[in-house]
Amino acid sequence: MYITTDRALTAPADDPAAVATELRDRTEILDALLRFGLGQDLHDRELFASSFTPDAELDFRPAAAAWGAEPPLMTGGDHIVTTILGMFAGRVTTTHQITNPRITVDGDRAGLTALVEAQHLLTAAPATHALLKNRYDVELHRDGGRWLMHRVRIDNVWLTGEPEAIFG
Repeated sequence: MYITTDRALTAPADDPAAVATELRDRTEILDALLRFGLGQDLHDRELFASSFTPDAELDFRPAAAAWGAEPPLMTGGDHIVTTILGMFAGRVTTTHQITNPRITVDGDRAGLTALVEAQHLLTAAPATHALLKNRYDVELHRDGGRWLMHRVRIDNVWLTGEPEAIFG
C-alpha cells in the first residue's frame, strides 16, 4: 500500500547511467501527481488529463468516508477529468500542495506515496472551505518518456471546514 522502503534509489551507485535513468523516472513519476494537482488548480483540462491512463481508476471513497460521504469509484481517465473539473467549474477554487513523495520503480510500473494538502474554497463565498490532508497511494504505468497514473487511492488523514458544501 504505502511505500516504506529504507532508501530512495535502487540503482547501483557505481553505475552512473542506471542512476541517471532512475532519477529521470522518479522525476517523471512525481510529475504525474504534480500535473494532477496543478491541472485542477488552474482548471486546465489538458494538463489534468495528462496525468491519467485512459483506463485509470480514482478511489476517493476512503477520504470521503471521513465526513460520511459515499461517492462512486471513478473509472476512465476522461470520466475522472470530466467529473472532477465539472464538479468544481465556476464554483470551487482549489490549491494542492504535494509533499513527502516516496517512489518505487519496477520496469514499466511504479508506485508513489505522497501527502497532498488540498484547500477547496467556494468561489462565491470563500469563507466556506474544506482543507483536506490526504495520503495518496498511486500506481503508475510508463507511457513512452512519461508516467501516467493508473490507480489512485486517496485516504484522509484530517480535515477542517465543510467538505459537504464543497463536494455535495
